[in-house]
Amino acid sequence: MELELTQPNWKVKPVPSSKARNLIDVWPPLANFCNMDKWFPNLHTCYQVDGVSGQPGLVRYCKAGRDKTAIKWGKEKLLVIIAIKRRRSYEIVDNNMGFKSYVATMQV
Repeated sequence: MELELTQPNWKVKPVPSSKARNLIDVWPPLANFCNMDKWFPNLHTCYQVDGVSGQPGLVRYCKAGRDKTAIKWGKEKLLVIIAIKRRRSYEIVDNNMGFKSYVATMQV
């Protein structure tokens, strides 16, 4: 019998940064779903594998780790992107980290 653990949803509230002049400056690079390797130093690869750029259904492949024994990867599908609200949601559709069900929403 397989035991499935569930955890409650959680939210992260970022600390405002003096580097971010305003939301208009921050949203465009975050709206690009396939450039997360530019934002996270441990993420070494992030590129489109399916779908239309900027549209729901787009799938990206992300990989972290340089040591072949520690490489973590995931495929993530863009579910919703609403530019006027500066919001996007995505789900992990495949990975080697053990995620069975993961959906994230980010809003600037």
